Amino acid sequence: MEKKHNIDEFKGQTRLPNFAIPKKYELHLTPNFSSCKFSGTVKINLSINEKTKFLVLNSLELAIQTTSFTNSYGKYTPCDVVQDDEDDILVLVFDESLCVGEGFLVIEFSGVLNEHLRGFYRCTYVDGEVKKNMAATQFEAVDARRCFPCYDEPALKATFKVTLSVPLELTALSNMRVENEKLDGELKTVYFEESPLMSTYLVAVVVGLFDHIEDTTTTGVVVGVYCPVGKSDQGKLALDIAVKSLEIYTKYFSVPYPLPKLDLVAVPEFSAGAMENYGLIVYRESDLLYHDLHSPPSKKQRITIVAAHEVAHQWFGNLVTMEWWTHLWLNEGFATWISFMVTNILYPEWNIWSQFLLETSNGLQMDALEKSHPIEVEIHHARSVIEIFDAISYEKGSAVIRMLQGYLGEVTFQKSLSTYITRYQAKNARTEDLWNVLSEVSGEPVNLMMNAWTKSTGYPVIHVQLTDNILEFKQSRFLLSGVQVDGQWIVPITLCVGSYERQKKFLLESRDGRVDISELVHYIGDDVNSNEKKHEEDSKENLWIKVNVDQSGFYRVNYEDKLAIRLRKALQNNYLLPTDKFGILDDGNALCQACEQSLSSLLMLVDAYRKELDYVIVSRLIEVCYDVLNIAIDAIPGSVNELKQYFINLLMYSAERLGWDSISGEDHSNSLLRGEVIKALATFDHDKTQQEALRRFQILLNDRNTSLLSANTRKAAYVAVMRSTAGESRTAFKSLWSFYKSNDVLQERDDILRCIASSTDPNVVLEALNLLLSDEIPDQDIIYVLGGISLEGSGIAVRWLKDNWERILVKYGAGLLLTNFISQIVPLVNSNEEADEIEAFFGSRMNPSISLNLNLSIEKIRIKARWIESVKQDHSLPDLIKQLSLRK
Repeated sequence: MEKKHNIDEFKGQTRLPNFAIPKKYELHLTPNFSSCKFSGTVKINLSINEKTKFLVLNSLELAIQTTSFTNSYGKYTPCDVVQDDEDDILVLVFDESLCVGEGFLVIEFSGVLNEHLRGFYRCTYVDGEVKKNMAATQFEAVDARRCFPCYDEPALKATFKVTLSVPLELTALSNMRVENEKLDGELKTVYFEESPLMSTYLVAVVVGLFDHIEDTTTTGVVVGVYCPVGKSDQGKLALDIAVKSLEIYTKYFSVPYPLPKLDLVAVPEFSAGAMENYGLIVYRESDLLYHDLHSPPSKKQRITIVAAHEVAHQWFGNLVTMEWWTHLWLNEGFATWISFMVTNILYPEWNIWSQFLLETSNGLQMDALEKSHPIEVEIHHARSVIEIFDAISYEKGSAVIRMLQGYLGEVTFQKSLSTYITRYQAKNARTEDLWNVLSEVSGEPVNLMMNAWTKSTGYPVIHVQLTDNILEFKQSRFLLSGVQVDGQWIVPITLCVGSYERQKKFLLESRDGRVDISELVHYIGDDVNSNEKKHEEDSKENLWIKVNVDQSGFYRVNYEDKLAIRLRKALQNNYLLPTDKFGILDDGNALCQACEQSLSSLLMLVDAYRKELDYVIVSRLIEVCYDVLNIAIDAIPGSVNELKQYFINLLMYSAERLGWDSISGEDHSNSLLRGEVIKALATFDHDKTQQEALRRFQILLNDRNTSLLSANTRKAAYVAVMRSTAGESRTAFKSLWSFYKSNDVLQERDDILRCIASSTDPNVVLEALNLLLSDEIPDQDIIYVLGGISLEGSGIAVRWLKDNWERILVKYGAGLLLTNFISQIVPLVNSNEEADEIEAFFGSRMNPSISLNLNLSIEKIRIKARWIESVKQDHSLPDLIKQLSLRK
């Protein structure tokens, strides 16, 4: 029996009705680079599941020319074609009911090659000295519908046969290999092989002018890299990583890569870092190209991790795809975690798992906000999906995976993932499908254990105290706002007592727990140095306990005072692993921001790190210094200069040992750290560093290949240039901007943009921000400028955002780039009054693509305002800062 439907019931729905399911798409696109438009035809093989007079699919900003549906009963032309851009749907209404069975829908359409880096968009490349148009696609999350009418949901997988008609001189790329090519005057029509089953968001097309290199895996997969003309040498690193990653994943998952080829292509403008389209990974150029002379070690690391991440998606995401965007983390969390695993296999000397803690810290920071969201988040409006490509889906997701792997063991975990991929290949899966496989293979109740971690917002802080030899644990949800909220997780607790040889593990399954550590205490003398063995009282007094060993768990730890003091002594005596030193500092900073510990105690803790040389620890130390300085400007303005001096003193140990100049064969982490430390000193206005930076910058202007300003220290010089630019003087700024415009090394251009808003003069910051409204900076590169706004420029940046909001919307659209304006600028200010003004401003300007980021950003302001008020109450703080500033 036919169900009665009307058009209105299809509006305002989260998902499409299921009475028609796509099986195959035949898509023909013809871009016109003169008019910046495109035309197309799509033929969709459909399976009609119930009699209907409606076909409902997704379409946005497309002009529909003709449509028809054909089945064994005949050809049907719709009597009405309704396009609803608010809900992104195209409703085809027929006079007669379409019968259950197979048929095909044909739609002719046209659209604009937009400038917003989504859907089917245009960007420019330089041929000789002439700028020319090219085209690329970016469909994730819900922008395939901007290119062709389709069933644009992850679960509606189909095969795709793509055909492109393009100018003769250009290269046409898609997910599959070229099957045939026909010439027709100045155009060629390129026919691609039919793809395996895949989701619409993974379809990809690139049309442009490229140089090409390739290699083949041991299993015969051809891997190609497409680079800008003349830069194929810069694609060799990414090619090598992609080939090796494919081979590692094929072995790890025990499932071969399912396509005959994998291409990596660098396009001039791209909103993300890279996109894992099946068989055609699209990159922004700076995340694929590596210059042997001008790229710093951090760029080699970045390219390795990104390539490993995108190749991992060919299994986790493309072969096995999330059923709906609620389960996005299955894609991004796993790809993030396993990209570090592969990087560690390829470059074990990088000690990359320590750097993974920086990822975890980002997740912990965001998930300590009331307005955060669960890993599994409900998606009610298609355009809001873009906001969950964030620290929860990526960093928290990957950290929770690592925590679970640590609990189940590497062998069991790998076997489980192999089973999962095999079982769900070419299908869709939900989070519970993965938990069921893990439970089945491990024998552990993974579903029960993990539900709170993925379905609930937040994570616990574990309060620890010691009474006699009984450790007492209590968990509660950690929030930076200080609000008390119920929350309970099954937490894998690890701890060590006085030595890493004395460890204990257990699951904290309730709010409170008690553990007897008498046995560990009894043997403490075996593993401590001779000074601590002298007296039993001495041993008791120095008995340190570290919870969350190696920072493998996604939670924070708050020790009672006596345990915190002992742990600080262990830290000063260098008894702890770098990962645990990092965790103590990271937790201490968070507890201080939440006003659970005083700033005085945080500064005393920080002082224990003044002789650190570990990259991950010092990087986090620098970020803690930035956090404190941010609120000190409002909380203790009279102590800001002394606070800067204290931070300078903290960093001088590492700065003096690292120096400005790279050493041949030095440790990878030292290369990374050098630039971070010198840049921080320049930011804290250390006069000697700034003068040396300016001297070396002048040498660079005269000799671009000078060894006196290496790739990993140039950002420090650029910061010094900008912080010396104030008042009427613009000479240094002009020199830097001229250097940017004449530079064709992408990494250098990106680094300059990261620094041009770092001036102490708000008017100079305003000049830098105004460049974002011009054509001077590629749209994709706004992220670098927005991430480098100085503390001194925070107020004017927020005013600039409000004054220019309508222009920003027109220029950047409501996509991924727009969210950066909110997340990078709004949290810069510090008062509740400013938060109220921002809230009021956007009250009438809200749209689904920014609402989550806006709420999070306003919450961050209020957290800082609360922290500032707390710091103001500590009247002994100025004296402590004065004393600390005098320590060398």
